[in-house]
Amino acid sequence: VQLQASGGGSVQAGGSLRLSCAASGRTFSGYTVGWFRQAAGNERQFVTYMRWSGGSPVYADSVKGRFTISRDFAKNMVYLQMNSLKPEDTAAYYCAVGRTIASTSRNPQYYHHWGQGTQVTVSS
Repeated sequence: VQLQASGGGSVQAGGSLRLSCAASGRTFSGYTVGWFRQAAGNERQFVTYMRWSGGSPVYADSVKGRFTISRDFAKNMVYLQMNSLKPEDTAAYYCAVGRTIASTSRNPQYYHHWGQGTQVTVSS
C-alpha cells in the first residue's frame, strides 16, 4: 500500500489544519492507521491511531481534545483535524499503516508503510 499525506502548512497559534492521507494499491482494510510527527532533531512521536475496522481512536496526551482522526470508507482516506494548534505542534506529520495490537500501536516500529511527511508550522 502506498500512502500520500497532504494538507500541511503554516498557521498561527490557535489555528486549525486538516491533514489527509490517501491509500493506493490497496485499501486501509485490516490495518491500524496512525499519525506520527517528527520535529527537527527529535525522534518520531506518536500522535494518534485508529483501527480501520472500527473502535475508539487513541490519542497522545499532548493532542487529546485538540486533534481528531477520522476516516472515509468511500474515499479510502484518513484525516487528522488539528485545532487549537500550538507552536510545539510544529513538525513533519506522517501517516502510516501497520498490523498492530493495542500494545504496539503507539510504536512507529510496528508500522510498515509510511507516507511522505507533510510539514506543519505553527507560529506564536
